[in-house]
Order: sequence, then structure tokens, then C-alpha cells
Amino acid sequence: MALNPGKFLQEVRTETNKVSWPSRREVVITTIMVFVMVAVSSVFFFAADQIIRILVTFILGIQA
Repeated sequence: MALNPGKFLQEVRTETNKVSWPSRREVVITTIMVFVMVAVSSVFFFAADQIIRILVTFILGIQA
């Protein structure tokens, strides 16, 4: 099978024309939602970590 860079680039261009690209508004909304979910997840895991730390130190009787 011979490799033809020109044909490859033509096929790539054809395939990218078939892609349904998101609008600018969709990209902005999705990006904001990602940042919100990261913040919510960070707060949740921080709280869970602190609760587990308190429980473990209480059970083991460790003085801080």
C-alpha cells in the first residue's frame, strides 16, 4: 500500500468538513460548566478529607 500525502490531506479536509463544530456560545457554556464542576468537586473532596481526618484522629486518639 503506497502512501500518498496529497490524498491523505484531501481525505482529512473532507472529513473535517463533515464534523459538526460547536458554536462559540456552546463552547463558553461548556467551559463554564467544567469550571463549576471542578470547584464543586474540590469543595466536596476537601470536606470529605477533613471529615475523615477528624474521624481517624478521634478513633486513634491522636492529639494535633
